[in-house]
Amino acid sequence: MTIETTQATRWAITPEMLLASHRSAPLKGVLVASPANPTGTMMTADALRELLAAAEDAGIKFISDEIYHGLDYAFAAETAACMSDNAVIINSFSKYFCMTGWRIGWMVVPQPILRTIDCLQGNLAISVPTLSQIAAEAAFDGRAEMEDVKHGYEENRRILLAGLPQAGFEKFLPVDGAFYLYADVSRFSNDSFDFAKRMLAETHVAATPGVDFDPLQGGHFIRFCYAGAAADMHEAVERIATWLKR
Repeated sequence: MTIETTQATRWAITPEMLLASHRSAPLKGVLVASPANPTGTMMTADALRELLAAAEDAGIKFISDEIYHGLDYAFAAETAACMSDNAVIINSFSKYFCMTGWRIGWMVVPQPILRTIDCLQGNLAISVPTLSQIAAEAAFDGRAEMEDVKHGYEENRRILLAGLPQAGFEKFLPVDGAFYLYADVSRFSNDSFDFAKRMLAETHVAATPGVDFDPLQGGHFIRFCYAGAAADMHEAVERIATWLKR
């Protein structure tokens, strides 16, 4: 089940939304990603704490996707592990540690389901390759380099936040973390797939149509990824601005 969010709640699931869905069709669990893909939007610590408490009171398992933790700019990301011993935490070396493709991550799970998770993991993948485990352990020694990469993302974020409104994108979701900006294209098109395809063909700037992520409102949005070079961000903004103002 998908729970639709709105600007009124800063695009976050609220306890009221969760419990209304639970009354409509009983939920076994809720998965929350903060920072989120495709939006880069984060839940505040208070909002996360209130949602987690409501889920636990209703007997709904809370799964916190924290794969983009470490890449936070607007405010610090808060882990659900600090709020409850019953939450399931999902994390990865892919994003902050720049190990995309190594397929290695970790989970923090409550003791009562530890054996179940262990059996499931053993049947799905047996174990992570030894080489990936060695590389992940070594990645902890690269914090200074990871922070340099993060600062690069932060500068790219600044470039897009300054340039895209001038190019014509007047609305986007809060750009709090990760390396994504989710822009509203409804003033130009209600078909984000067609818009992204035309933008690629005519400007050579690639973005992902919102329909890849959101079956409800995705036609009105596209996702920009700013995990690249600052020069590329400047060039992309300039090309888009020229294209939209023709």
